[in-house]
Amino acid sequence: MTQYNYKAGLRNVGSYQASGLPYVSGGIDATITDGTHIKFPAVTRWIIVSNISSDDLRVAYSANGLLNSAYFVIAGEDMSPRMEVRVTELHLSGAADVSVTAGLTSILPGAIDNRDLSPDGTNWSGSAGVNVG
Repeated sequence: MTQYNYKAGLRNVGSYQASGLPYVSGGIDATITDGTHIKFPAVTRWIIVSNISSDDLRVAYSANGLLNSAYFVIAGEDMSPRMEVRVTELHLSGAADVSVTAGLTSILPGAIDNRDLSPDGTNWSGSAGVNVG
């Protein structure tokens, strides 16, 4: 008898149509030399990054992104719009007081098979697969 073990993956539309599970982290210090790494417990549906400090904040989807200018900047005392992105991590650098709010899907990071673009297969590299304009 054949048994199927279906799990939600990146292309599971229902996971993105449902309301996101709440994720909030505040008081993040992103002034560390190599940046600060936020690892989400599940794939995101959307993210908002708030820069409470007066210094500019660089935000990337990988450590490579911070190193290779594949990042965007949030000015001091400002916040990003609600970004509809499916990622498993963020890399932050430059500001002493940051908060991250996200809506999470039920898709676990291990369900992602993205080995062509990321060494561990669970996120998008800042040097491949992310368009920088």
